[in-house]
Amino acid sequence: MAKRILLAGVLGGIALFMWGGLAHMVLGLGMVGIQNLPQPQPVMDALKASTQQSGFYFFPPADAAGKVAPDKVGGPYGIMIYQAAGAGAPMTGQMLTECALDIVMALFAAFVLSLASGLTGFASRVGFVTFLGLMVGLMTNVQYWNWYGFPLNYTEVAVFMDIVGFLIVGLIAAALVKPSAQRITAVPAKAA
Repeated sequence: MAKRILLAGVLGGIALFMWGGLAHMVLGLGMVGIQNLPQPQPVMDALKASTQQSGFYFFPPADAAGKVAPDKVGGPYGIMIYQAAGAGAPMTGQMLTECALDIVMALFAAFVLSLASGLTGFASRVGFVTFLGLMVGLMTNVQYWNWYGFPLNYTEVAVFMDIVGFLIVGLIAAALVKPSAQRITAVPAKAA
């Protein structure tokens, strides 16, 4: 069984990675809700002059309780991931990390599926793994929409991509990972 779980995880992870590439690079789903700044150069010049350290930034500044200074209330706000080194670096490392992450997630899905002994039908096993994708999609994306103001259309598409990705993983895992034989143990009835 362990070999089948490993095979399902590796194949499912590679398929998940390929789905992500298709969704982002061919279908353009990864850019839904994302816009370029209309005049980026002044913003980039100001950032380069004022922020030398890469990091994750909120603006305007807030205290630990999330309170913004009264003079900043009602003004623009946002979050920013800032890389001081600049744009255009090769994405090889990120692609390898993403592929490894996809394989790990597919391994977890295949392992959890192997524990779900009550799922005897192919469709129920696929549905189980697809449901895991829904949980993954809601866990992060809806929280980012709620707390950080990510666009709703971005959030909806990101959740959709997670569901479809785990549907693909589910098709592979359900074909390879069969349910374990259930062990039924008789429990003696208590005398009244």
